[in-house]
Amino acid sequence: MPNPPVPFPLKVLRGNPGKRPMRPEPQPEIAADVPEPPAFITGYAADEWWKTAPELHRLGLLTRIDVPALAAYCHAFAQWRMAAEALAKMQTNDPIMNGMIIKTKYGDAAMNPMVSIVRKHAGDVVRYASEFGLTLLARSRLAAGTNAPPSGGGKFDGLLG
Repeated sequence: MPNPPVPFPLKVLRGNPGKRPMRPEPQPEIAADVPEPPAFITGYAADEWWKTAPELHRLGLLTRIDVPALAAYCHAFAQWRMAAEALAKMQTNDPIMNGMIIKTKYGDAAMNPMVSIVRKHAGDVVRYASEFGLTLLARSRLAAGTNAPPSGGGKFDGLLG
């Protein structure tokens, strides 16, 4: 699977190890202040917006046209948090199975659908977060281009030179 294109600001943060000329892409203007969240971003989503958006804005990674993508991330975060809290309440009432298994209307045991809901929303959160460099792996990709190569020679240095 080919690597997706990398936005220009992220290329700049990663550095240019190949020393090829970097062609800047058309960039939307970064607002003077952190953009306001859309009206539907409330509750946990709004809390996450005001934790994340100022930092992204400070790094120059949040413009007005990025607002819908950040809103999707914040909405997914809120859905994940609400589902996780609901599952946690079920777990406190079920000390044996911790809410992982429920009884169906026929008396059979089945996997609790809330577990799948939490897992789905957690996956959405991680996927959206990686778009903005909010995960450890995404940040390590940013840092990979900014670190200088180690200065002590390796055992194969000069072999092909």
